[in-house]
Amino acid sequence: MSKQQSTDNWPEVRQQAVEQLPGAIVEFIEQCQAEEHPESQLIAVLHQVQNHFGHLGEAQLDAVAQLMRIPHAKVAGVASFYHFFRLNPPGQTTIHICLGTACFVKGAERVAEKFREELGIDFGETTKDGKFSLEASRCLGTCGLAPVIMVDDQVQGPATPDQVPGIIEKLLAKDKRAKNSGS
Repeated sequence: MSKQQSTDNWPEVRQQAVEQLPGAIVEFIEQCQAEEHPESQLIAVLHQVQNHFGHLGEAQLDAVAQLMRIPHAKVAGVASFYHFFRLNPPGQTTIHICLGTACFVKGAERVAEKFREELGIDFGETTKDGKFSLEASRCLGTCGLAPVIMVDDQVQGPATPDQVPGIIEKLLAKDKRAKNSGS
């Protein structure tokens, strides 16, 4: 009778997964695995991965699935279900448009439509050149300035559709100046 070969390749799979994530995240996953119901920490793990990489790439999703021993389909399903997770790299500049009640009532949807038209993308997408991402927000906490947008971390309002081309032009000019001063 011949000796059967083992089909358990966990050490190899684990090593490949560990190589995709920073040590602190691997340690956090290992701490979760030591607790009861480690799968309940999936969202917390995904937040850490996104905070590190800026988005949840396929390799990172697979690494989380392997290390947490959760089916990849479930990990990808959670990542795609919640709007605060990005599956693609963000642009250099992220434009958030507040669609909360005060902003919506004062015309935020028209501002959003103008941004979508000018940039050629929808919410959750990034322009092909990687310069801009467009995100919808539920409330930016500055209802008195409604409708508001937030460009990276700077709140601007009240915003109008007519201002959108100028906002984009200023951002492109700022990017161009930064490149020229850095060369």
